[in-house]
Amino acid sequence: MIDLRSDTVTKPTEEMRKAAYMAEVGDDVYGEDPTVKKLEETAAEILGKEAALFVTSGTQGNQVSVLTHCRSGNEIILENESHIFYYESGAVAAFAGVQTRTIPGIRGAMDPAAIEAAIRSEDQHYPETGLICLENTHNRAGGAIIPVENMKEIYSIAKKHQIPVHVDGARLFNAAAGSGRPVTDFTQYCDTVQICLSKGLGAPVGSILSGSEEFIKAARKWRKRLGGGLRQSGIIAAPGLIALTKMKDRLALDHENARRLAEGIQNISGLDVANQIDTNIIVVDVRGKNMNSDQFVERLRGQGVLAGTFGNYFVRFVTHFDVSKEEIEKALANIEKAIR
Repeated sequence: MIDLRSDTVTKPTEEMRKAAYMAEVGDDVYGEDPTVKKLEETAAEILGKEAALFVTSGTQGNQVSVLTHCRSGNEIILENESHIFYYESGAVAAFAGVQTRTIPGIRGAMDPAAIEAAIRSEDQHYPETGLICLENTHNRAGGAIIPVENMKEIYSIAKKHQIPVHVDGARLFNAAAGSGRPVTDFTQYCDTVQICLSKGLGAPVGSILSGSEEFIKAARKWRKRLGGGLRQSGIIAAPGLIALTKMKDRLALDHENARRLAEGIQNISGLDVANQIDTNIIVVDVRGKNMNSDQFVERLRGQGVLAGTFGNYFVRFVTHFDVSKEEIEKALANIEKAIR
């Protein structure tokens, strides 16, 4: 099977497996795991922040951030198809007791003027705006890169109103690779950022939440409250350290493969690539083949290609380091077979 469902399906490299086996470990709840400490220190330095916290998943990192920044009864501003709003099971309401105020974006990017208009004035009838959340790259916008200039404008507005900004940067290194800019060009315009180690970077588990030392100290307690205090977690931090230091520089290859896959699909009659290919995600409209996304995905499976539904008539393909250029060409041939 050629698995293009997501970059989350990547398997750890041999080096990661060996690193897990050989990792020096200790009880991280006691602050005694040297491998976790090294991962957190390295991540903070790379992201240009004071401190970092190793968390079990991107969702946990986002939720810890909301819980640390906000208090119950606050409102958070975020894009209307963002991961925090769309894919995290209503956790901001369930855990933090905050409500969401969503703003439609253009390719995932919110209009700074619309954000400023959405910030609540002081009135007993209104919740306080506790946080502005951005997502970069934006999953449901097809892996779109949110421009640094847009982030800068939003951050300036947030600072004027004394509201923190959190970036769900699960694929932020894809944004850096796709734009040819250092990741710190993006992280300078937020107070906190979450990045996933287990997507394009290929680690088996884990994410990083990064911000000020004061913020991370408070976030560590929220991680504990959510059951995220781990013991000898250097075993999973060691592959994450390799992912963070050695895998981000190869993401451009995934982007090349995504462009080739999109080009090939666009040349197949009845299929239409629905997004601009900024990074490693391709969204395909299958209505021209008179079938829905479930039918299309099932036909692909029969030809040895795995993809994911993305609504009733859209299918998502995601390139990653476990899929070679040769497999991209084979996938294109099998997609044609599937719809004959």
